[in-house]
Amino acid sequence: MGVSLAHESLLWDAGATVVAGIDEVGRGALAGPVSVGIVALGPCDAWPDGLADSKQLTPTRRDRMAGELETFGAARAVGDASNAEIDALGIVGALRLAALRALEEIASAGIVVDAILLDGRHDYLTPKPADLFSSVEGEPAVDVAPVTTIVGGDGICASIAAGSVLAKVARDAQMRAAHDAHPEYGWAGNKGYGAPEHLDAIRRLGPTPLHRVSWKLPARA
Repeated sequence: MGVSLAHESLLWDAGATVVAGIDEVGRGALAGPVSVGIVALGPCDAWPDGLADSKQLTPTRRDRMAGELETFGAARAVGDASNAEIDALGIVGALRLAALRALEEIASAGIVVDAILLDGRHDYLTPKPADLFSSVEGEPAVDVAPVTTIVGGDGICASIAAGSVLAKVARDAQMRAAHDAHPEYGWAGNKGYGAPEHLDAIRRLGPTPLHRVSWKLPARA
């Protein structure tokens, strides 16, 4: 089963004008940012041919699909939270920060999002009660629309799949660029994840300024 607009259509039929699909990339990496992609859609009945979860597409197809997505929907954005922000906030706080940055870009384009489809089980976007949650200093002041979480949403929701592709292409480009400064870690290939050559380089050379040092990295030999 491929992607569809079934979940989006339910929200449009319920009165939403713009539905935003959101997915993240880089949650489990040892180095580099976490990136959150958002694609905001008004009512429509089609999507780019071949759109799928970014993990199911080859790098060449992902790059081509990212280009096709430039005209899909009302607005698109990718927000990042750096490895230092991940260390400071934890991965959930960093995901929220990256998503709010992307939503801020959507809002700056004059697009009002009425409903959100978020990949996964955990809603890291909806603000918690004030006694349990305090906003991060410098966090974008963006209204968050009602959130619906969808397990495996990147494989079944066209808007979430589109967000996953944009986030993956953007983050991969950052890690390829970072590879030039730190080629020993193999980021052009492993994109900062825990591949054997990456782990071995950490043991030999230690972490770089792009590593998430709050994570359990291999000890330097």
